[in-house]
Amino acid sequence: MEESQRRKKILALLAKTYPDAYCALHHETPFQLLIATILSAQCTDERVNKVTPELFEKYPDAKSMSKARITSLESLVRSTGFYRSKAKSLKESSIDIVERFDGKLPRSIEELTQLRGVGRKTANVLLGNAFGINKGVVVDTHVGRLSRRFGLTKEKNPVKVEKDLMEIVPKKNWTLISHQMIFHGRALCKAQRPQCGNCPFALELCPSAEL
Repeated sequence: MEESQRRKKILALLAKTYPDAYCALHHETPFQLLIATILSAQCTDERVNKVTPELFEKYPDAKSMSKARITSLESLVRSTGFYRSKAKSLKESSIDIVERFDGKLPRSIEELTQLRGVGRKTANVLLGNAFGINKGVVVDTHVGRLSRRFGLTKEKNPVKVEKDLMEIVPKKNWTLISHQMIFHGRALCKAQRPQCGNCPFALELCPSAEL
């Protein structure tokens, strides 16, 4: 099978297997998605979803969170890890949103990454899921791992992995492909014990399954 054909089949099977893949972080507004994504660094989505209900009840928007006491934020997000740094990011990014962007989240990677705690991955999450703007591919640990196992990239740097995926995946699917890979990574293609025996991609499509 030609390499280009194999890659197309992988993308098609991901779409068929996970047609309803979605962002697992619970949120009601773009701002809440931003906050949840900042908290998800070095933390599971499940843990973040346990923390955010109380956090958003007290501080539902940028204006209220910008006025929050840092000790209150630290207490609320402590279980997500690195809580002091994250609490500072929540407060300072909220202040910037209020003072620099009139309380509304900017819609460009350049402006979003000026906010504390926001890198390219977080900006891509927000743009794709909150605003439907496909500017890039979100590369988390699942996406990076599966991209290498599928032979879609040889890179380990997330930015380079993203670049390779953007050349393979149609732009309209840049947001969705991340969710599909994350779903597959959690279901079967686990980091330590991939369940290749139950995987629809093995052996024909996935070069790593033979290993």
